[in-house]
Amino acid sequence: MQSVIADPSLAPLGHQKIDWVAAHSPVLNRLFEEVLNDGSLKGRRIAVVVHLEAKTAYLALLLQKAGAHVIAASSNPHSTQDAVCAALVERGVQVFARHGVSQAEFERDLERVLEARPEFIIDDGAELVGRAVRRGGEILAGIRGSSEETTTGVMKLEAMAAEGRLPFPAIAANHAACKHLFDNRYGTGHSTLGAIMSATNLFLTGKRVVVMGYGWVGRGVARYAAGLGARVTVTEVDPIKALEAYADGFSVANSLDAAGYGEVFITTTGSVHVLRQEHFARMPDGALVANAGHYAHEIDLESLSAMAVARRQARPHVEEYELMDGRRIHVIARGELVNIAAADGHPVEIMDLTFAVQALACHHLVNHHGELAPGVHRLPAAIDRQIAETKLKTLGVTLDEPTAEQEAYTKQW
Repeated sequence: MQSVIADPSLAPLGHQKIDWVAAHSPVLNRLFEEVLNDGSLKGRRIAVVVHLEAKTAYLALLLQKAGAHVIAASSNPHSTQDAVCAALVERGVQVFARHGVSQAEFERDLERVLEARPEFIIDDGAELVGRAVRRGGEILAGIRGSSEETTTGVMKLEAMAAEGRLPFPAIAANHAACKHLFDNRYGTGHSTLGAIMSATNLFLTGKRVVVMGYGWVGRGVARYAAGLGARVTVTEVDPIKALEAYADGFSVANSLDAAGYGEVFITTTGSVHVLRQEHFARMPDGALVANAGHYAHEIDLESLSAMAVARRQARPHVEEYELMDGRRIHVIARGELVNIAAADGHPVEIMDLTFAVQALACHHLVNHHGELAPGVHRLPAAIDRQIAETKLKTLGVTLDEPTAEQEAYTKQW
């Protein structure tokens, strides 16, 4: 099949973006030479279904350079960058993705990826794996393994496995230390606040920011918001996480109470309808609403639309909903993942670590899938450690080695 993209003439800008990523990805570059380029990926059919922007593109190109046939698509049409897609096609990668297409067209693009018969999948939100499992047949039978980027996707994979519907090994890349400790926390915190400030051109210092959820993403968002001088309140359903937020110095409140005084609301849970009608009914005039979780359905936009008497585009990435009593609620990036739908996503150096995890997870599956039972697996700890050590080497950091006395001490009781 020929690639399906929006505009081939945009390729020069895409090349520029990808080249910038290449120059700032020392971990991937070193691991390509030391691991990925050993010949084991040669001829393998690998699907990369992650937000299709420059950092994802560079991962796809390194897999291709290692000899794989790469098929790329996006996990969300609103994060797709058409210039990057055009550049990938010029460099020989098969691409099925266009920015802002309808749900039906998005589904068709993912079907095209499956019809290209991938053996291994690098996935985001289990978007491709979920469709492959539902489709079944020869296409599903041909998949040897997958690696999953997100918390949401791992939850889906675990649900499939519990129902006996996951017929191949899937590595929870999200659970690797070099992924969630840095990507989910620092990457999302940094890029979410940057995207909100860029989209609104408003001052966050002093504002009452409500962070909904205190997993790794919520921790990062709360930390960066506080660093910008915001007054942060955390809402949670888990008492232990709520207590952690309190111990970290944040106010903790019931979400309905926080709805009455918050000025900026950021969902980070990966769940559904975290902000809904009863919250909108209490929000002050001018409230800003953004999502840093996986899907737009963290915000119940259908209910907000039903409450609104008027809607207008206030800024390129900000839609204003006017309610019957005159209050205005502003939704950023249509409730989509704000850092990638309204900006360029995580910093390159963060995704250098994340995509090192994904690349080595895929490499591990190619070489060991026959030894792994169907179901969800952790990335081997040795690989996680290898990635961390590689990053430190690129920074010029040398660690201490335990002495013989210290080694002996750990083995006595």
